[in-house]
Amino acid sequence: MDKTTLLAELETARQRTRALVTSLPEAKLDVPYHPGVNPPLWEMGHAAFFYEVFVFNLLDGTPSYNPAMDDLWDSFHVDHRDRWCRELFPGREETLAYFDTIYDRVADRIRSTPLTDEDLYLYRYAIFHQNMHIESLIWCRQTVGYPPTPDFTNERVAPGDSITGDAIIPAGRWLIGMPGESGDYATSDFAFDNEKPRFEVKLESFAISRLPVSNGEFLAFVEDGGYQRPDLWSFGGRKWLQTETDVSLVHGSPEPVLRAPRHPLYWRWHDDQWQERFFDQWLPLNPDAPACHISYWEAEAWCNWAGRRLPTEYEWEVAALGNRPGEPFRRFPWGNDRVSPEHADMGGRAMARNPVRDFPAGDGPFGCRQMIGSVWEWTSSQFFPYDGFKTDMYPFMSTLQFGDHKVTRGGSCATSPNLIRGTYRQAYLAQRNDVYTGFRTCALPQA
Repeated sequence: MDKTTLLAELETARQRTRALVTSLPEAKLDVPYHPGVNPPLWEMGHAAFFYEVFVFNLLDGTPSYNPAMDDLWDSFHVDHRDRWCRELFPGREETLAYFDTIYDRVADRIRSTPLTDEDLYLYRYAIFHQNMHIESLIWCRQTVGYPPTPDFTNERVAPGDSITGDAIIPAGRWLIGMPGESGDYATSDFAFDNEKPRFEVKLESFAISRLPVSNGEFLAFVEDGGYQRPDLWSFGGRKWLQTETDVSLVHGSPEPVLRAPRHPLYWRWHDDQWQERFFDQWLPLNPDAPACHISYWEAEAWCNWAGRRLPTEYEWEVAALGNRPGEPFRRFPWGNDRVSPEHADMGGRAMARNPVRDFPAGDGPFGCRQMIGSVWEWTSSQFFPYDGFKTDMYPFMSTLQFGDHKVTRGGSCATSPNLIRGTYRQAYLAQRNDVYTGFRTCALPQA
């Protein structure tokens, strides 16, 4: 990557973050507390602080812009609830000034100093970290019911013809993960530590759906009483049903009722139709769009109802990329061209409103569609390190999630296009349904 491209990615991250914050009036910056989101101004300050730590502190040994604020911008030193204490943090204008100052300094450093392998690695690390927080700024708007992202468009891009059924993946040996080891600065392919080192795996043949599960398919489960059938839910799923609270309108009741979930988080039955909350508005449920904001437990129960199963993360990656030993390595289902709007629903534009049959240009080697973008796809795998794992420059990027999180793959409609690749592993707790999660399924093995 050259300086021009690097500066363009830095500026894109800056402008997208700014737009997501400055498009909100002052009153909406004080978002209601929710364990899955952060206040927008804290997100902005934290992203700038990350550049300070991994560029200026680490490479140059220079002090922070305001050392007194370091612990407050550091996610490991400030309790999550304390991020809502506005008296602890600067206001909008001060935070924007801090944010822009740091970005100007980073851009100046890129222009004025030699671009070593180590420098490039850390620049990209900080930019990609910020893109993760861009995604969380988007799902924050959905969580608290704010207007859509400034990038959203109602235009339907990349329509596709209907495809159905399963893709049959042959038995064989396959490559999983990215090459290199953590701290290997001299590689042209950036990857986080949990994607490395690459290894071979032997898999039996399996069948995986060409499309993610749609709203219409999930609705059949809901209307069949799937949420009220304990036999479809695992122990963990039944516990989730008992502890999760749905605030919804019950048929015939004028007032909201607290009860165990009977449908996905942002669905409701209203005016004799199923509706889905899309940011700050309720829209008729689109049966052709991918099922979204689905927890692992709901995906698992749907599979039990349908006589299917979730793929393992190795099966998912093989179906998406099909990388074999000795063959050219592909980073995306369609090859190695960077993500474009024709390939996938990403970048906060279509926001999972397209039918699951759309984006045929993004099809993988076995004909699976929308494996990149639209929704993060649950797998049955726990999030563990690969053999030979070494922590990266930021030791907490992966290690805090190992063991008790599930692996999702593929990115979502809110994920930045430059962040994703087919080997990227995202870890979420099984109960998370506030993020843009969905799933596709595999056929059960033949008896």
